Amino acid sequence: MAGGWAMVPILICSAVALAIVLERCLTLRRKAVLPPGLGEEVRQWARAGQLDPNHLQTLANSSPLGELLAAALAVRNRPRELIKERIEDTGRHVVHRMERYLNTLGTIALIGPLLGLFGTVVGLIRMFMEVMGGGIGDPAKMAGGIGEALICTASGLTVAIPAYVLHRYFRSRVAGYCVDMEKQATALLDDLTLTAPAATPRPRRAPAPSATGPG
Repeated sequence: MAGGWAMVPILICSAVALAIVLERCLTLRRKAVLPPGLGEEVRQWARAGQLDPNHLQTLANSSPLGELLAAALAVRNRPRELIKERIEDTGRHVVHRMERYLNTLGTIALIGPLLGLFGTVVGLIRMFMEVMGGGIGDPAKMAGGIGEALICTASGLTVAIPAYVLHRYFRSRVAGYCVDMEKQATALLDDLTLTAPAATPRPRRAPAPSATGPG
């Protein structure tokens, strides 16, 4: 409490940032987003025709990658462009959920130094008002007041710097996951649309018999 009442919003921001970081660390684990071998397993299901609605629902609830692949399988009998459009639509929702709370973390990284600076300015104003009212008095006491005011700035930076670093880290992790999910979705799309059995060639018609009979 040496920094005064301005430390209260800084402490609240630090608690919120810590909660977001812990939650995102659990949610954005690679095994939770991209289960190993899931893409190949789903492609084998598609080849074998093991695609009943309950199976697809379980797949969609398993992970973000599973939700993306299940969306493609749900419209597997449609033209390629429609399947691709469904993948893109579902992908936007999946990415939005993976980026949940990251904007809040970025906001904390932005306002942390501002809150610290605000507390410092308020503390200095209060100190100079006391000097104007009662004179300089004890210089050591004045120096101590300046130190207490600067605690807010140090606290704001202590909250903002880790929040900014972790915000950029989670953003880059989500971007990497998006690339990997796009690869898996493209491989499944190719399996659904490019490996269809080729059409059986039509037999050539036998030449018509000659109209001229034997002489």
